[in-house]
Amino acid sequence: MTMNAAFRRRFLAALVLGGVVLTPALGAPPPVAQSSDNSRYASIVVDAASGEVLFSRFADARRYPASITKVMTLYLTFEALESGKIKLTDNLTVSPRAASQPPSKLGLAAGQSISLDDAMRATAVRSANDMAVVLAEHIAGSEAQFTARMTAKARELGMDHTRFTTANGLPDTRQATTARDLSILSRAVMRDYPQYYRYLGLHDWFYNGRDYRNTNGLLATGRGYDGIKTGFTNASGYNLAASSVRDGKRIITIVMGGRSTKSRNEHVAELMDTGFEVQRRRGQGERIQVAQTFFEQRGYGISADPNPPVEYASVSDEDGEGMGSTAVAYVAGPPPANLPTDVTPPPSARAAAATPRATAPIQRAEAPRTPENLTASLNGGVSATTRRASSTTTTPARNATRDAARTPAGRWTVQVGAFRDETVARNWLAEVSRRFRSQFTEAQRDVQNADGWYRSRFTGMTQASAEAACEALGERRVTCMVIRPS
Repeated sequence: MTMNAAFRRRFLAALVLGGVVLTPALGAPPPVAQSSDNSRYASIVVDAASGEVLFSRFADARRYPASITKVMTLYLTFEALESGKIKLTDNLTVSPRAASQPPSKLGLAAGQSISLDDAMRATAVRSANDMAVVLAEHIAGSEAQFTARMTAKARELGMDHTRFTTANGLPDTRQATTARDLSILSRAVMRDYPQYYRYLGLHDWFYNGRDYRNTNGLLATGRGYDGIKTGFTNASGYNLAASSVRDGKRIITIVMGGRSTKSRNEHVAELMDTGFEVQRRRGQGERIQVAQTFFEQRGYGISADPNPPVEYASVSDEDGEGMGSTAVAYVAGPPPANLPTDVTPPPSARAAAATPRATAPIQRAEAPRTPENLTASLNGGVSATTRRASSTTTTPARNATRDAARTPAGRWTVQVGAFRDETVARNWLAEVSRRFRSQFTEAQRDVQNADGWYRSRFTGMTQASAEAACEALGERRVTCMVIRPS
């Protein structure tokens, strides 16, 4: 006798609450219990530049990726953009299949259209399941063909224990990955497409009269977080791939199987803080050869389980996923191939880049930056420091003398960056001034030191000129912040 959808959901919920583990669909491998008390928990902390694994726990055990799947969906979208097969201005038509995806979704009806740029924003910020399918169909013709490309790309990147069957991460017992594989993907997207990585760090997105906030709450903490993606299904628990930059170092942390958004975020933050503590101590000359030991001394050893087992039986408010999913644990596979080591440190200036429309909210510009992390949005892919090495830099003293001779037109300020190095701050200010000369003709250039941060600012502007300048920078995806007179 066939159960209707509502009764089936109640039946599944009763089984999950009763501690019953359901068998996956026919044809899928049978579930095998993990040695962990929580068959969903896994974590890894990685130095993004070198690929060194600072800490890992069950990093090679197969888990459900949930909406972190969308990072690969966006990776292939970035790839198609760079190759010229698609354009940001493309209008994508929503198919009946895409429109039928369950929440979280943007909710456009079949036959409606959306720009590629907005579809990517919806996928990254809203974690819109319907828009992930829209992207897949636009690029490959069908979601099935697209997910085949996703799996092939995973193998190409070295994600040897990942298989994709959906473009959005909705429950499918055949779709699995590992924390280590997700760290490989996270490094790859910022390494291969730094010009588009900013999509994964957008704090919010305004569309059709509504402001959507990113499901990654760590982005707003002011601790250097600039991505990457959250995820949740009943079977996966609360997942997060996070990236943060502090003092010129970038660390990636993956946590899977959290029991709640709050506990997961706290755990990621603790692991991230410990990773940066390792880097700081090494920078001071302390010999820490095995970072895992350092973590374990702080309570993150094999016996410490920050996420005790909890079964989920209802749709989550994060990503809106989990409908009809089952609590299935996959057996751990052999370790994937080693991470590549020749990775260019990715840019951190993408995190708060303003959206490319005049009405976009102006983002904060306080994330740490270094010469290696300064991006290419102004220089066609070449960092400010690279250009500086092949050209003569204007003397800061001469600039200060020239700027001091100007009569301020107003008292408003535009900040375009905050850095730990004064030279970097001055060179970046000069570069922005050169490329946006018309926006800052009457402004004075000033680098202000506050608690060790050198803030690159244009001062003496009117409110109208400051806001117009930030809008112009936003259209070129350059971080900008308007500061009103104190």
